[in-house]
Amino acid sequence: MSEDTIQKIEDSRVPQGRIDLIGVGRLGLRIGINLMQAHRGGPKTIGAFDGQKISGGDVIFTLLGAEIGEYKTEFLKRICTHPEEFRNIESHPEYITEENLDLVKGDIVILILAGGNTIPTASKIIKHAHERGAVTIGTAGIFGFGDENIEFKDIAEFDDENPAVQELRQAGITENHFLITTNKVIRDREPVTPYTLDEVAKEITKNALKILRDINDKNSNG
Repeated sequence: MSEDTIQKIEDSRVPQGRIDLIGVGRLGLRIGINLMQAHRGGPKTIGAFDGQKISGGDVIFTLLGAEIGEYKTEFLKRICTHPEEFRNIESHPEYITEENLDLVKGDIVILILAGGNTIPTASKIIKHAHERGAVTIGTAGIFGFGDENIEFKDIAEFDDENPAVQELRQAGITENHFLITTNKVIRDREPVTPYTLDEVAKEITKNALKILRDINDKNSNG
């Protein structure tokens, strides 16, 4: 391979496109950090959406130097030391609702919503993203001690045993939406350990980067 060819390939493997994180909690933070460290590719912009501030229970945040009361999205932006022209964290310290759906502009939209019944909100975000032609990724139960079998596949490939899958289908999300799960939910009375979150974040990051590469290659080839 000639030096010019190598240089041309290297020049093409710069950050391109945008990935949005809807929710920057313990899992979202891990994904955001993974994405910002991607080299020779990855997103140029990471959109971060969360209206929650950091509390004393957010240990991974405080371990990394966050201040109590700081917005989670602002902390993610603060720890990204890339020049903005190379990779930018676009911080939105607010929740996504029907009124501000237009803020979601990612080529890939990763939904990591927590607390209560998040399906009605998630389904609206997914439908909005699909109307724009974006790829969506969400969770369907990530409880467990850390040695679970993690599945990542389209919602159409799941059976009806998972309650999150059932609710999403009832809300009209039946295909073209990737889900990741340990097949453990809150009723299974298992914790969510940092080991599980690390593995789930790794799987989401790997798959999101592969999808983004394919999107960017397709756009580059016209």
